Formats: sequence, C-alpha cells, structure tokens
Amino acid sequence: MMPSYLTSVLVEFRYYKKLGERPLAQVSDKDLFWLESREENSIGVIVQHLAGNMKSRWTNIWEEDGEKKWRHRDREFHRIIKNREELLNAWEEGWQLLFKSLESCSEKDLEGLVYIRNQGHTLIEAINRQLAHYAYHIGQIVLLSKSYAKDDWQSLTIPLGESPKYNEKKFSEEKKRGHFTDDRM
Repeated sequence: MMPSYLTSVLVEFRYYKKLGERPLAQVSDKDLFWLESREENSIGVIVQHLAGNMKSRWTNIWEEDGEKKWRHRDREFHRIIKNREELLNAWEEGWQLLFKSLESCSEKDLEGLVYIRNQGHTLIEAINRQLAHYAYHIGQIVLLSKSYAKDDWQSLTIPLGESPKYNEKKFSEEKKRGHFTDDRM
C-alpha cells in the first residue's frame, strides 16, 4: 500500500526537525547567538523565527489566517530568547504544534483552503510552502553550525570519502520500497 501524502510529509518534517537538532547539539551556547554583523542572523535567531512561524501557521489552521495578529515577525529577527534551554523549548513547541495539526488532518482535507496573509492555499500547497521554508532555514543552521564547529564537526549525512562504501552497502541489499530517511533518523 502506498503511504499517504500526509504520512510521507510528516516523515519529511520529522527528518528536518532532527536535521536541525543535530547541528544545534554541536555548537557552544556562545555560538548559538554569535553574529558576525548586524545584517546576519544567528542560529538562535533562525530558530526563534522558525518557532514563531510554526506557532503562527499551525495554530487553528482552519479557523484563522496563518499569519496571526499576535505574531510579531520582525521581533523574531532580534535576540529575544537568551539561552539554549529557552531556544530548544521554543523549537520543540513549534514542531509539536505542526505535528499535532497535521496529524489531525485527513487526506480529504488536502484540498481544503487555508489562508496565509489572506491568500488562499490548499492545505497541500500550504504544507509544501512550509516544508520548503523550514528546509531553507535548517540548511542555514547546518551551514553556520559547521563553520563554528570546524574540525570537531560530525557529519550529518554520508561523511566525505565514505560514498563508495555507503553505496556498496546499499547496492548489496535487495531492492525495496522505503523512504530515504529510513536509515538516517
């Protein structure tokens, strides 16, 4: 049986959540909030923005616009959260809202309309929009974390130079249906 779109996209979101958490664990508390210049975003600010976006987009998706009146997006780009614990709590709260919201939906809901800044999106369009947005920012977190960790960096995927060995293992297995994250989570 083919997995549903919702099942598949929840796996993707869980993958990106974990992909974001692994580099966060590799940087110091100081580096979470380090800024080279005022025009850059620290890892902490990126996480703060993601959490704010998730809370806004995934709270009451059918009853309210995804850009909530209580959200202050511009403030998300200033350091409000002061420490790792607060940051990880905001991160977790945002993700849990997303998972709870999507887990309450059915395949029949995918063509239903939700609004973001008064622009109607089918639920599937809104999900795709957010998946791309979160992946974009998590890529920034990975890049910044890798630059701070330097030689102490622990690869999040196939380590450099290990592709032939990894491919040999994969091609020695029987073909099977699976998700690319099955052995990465």
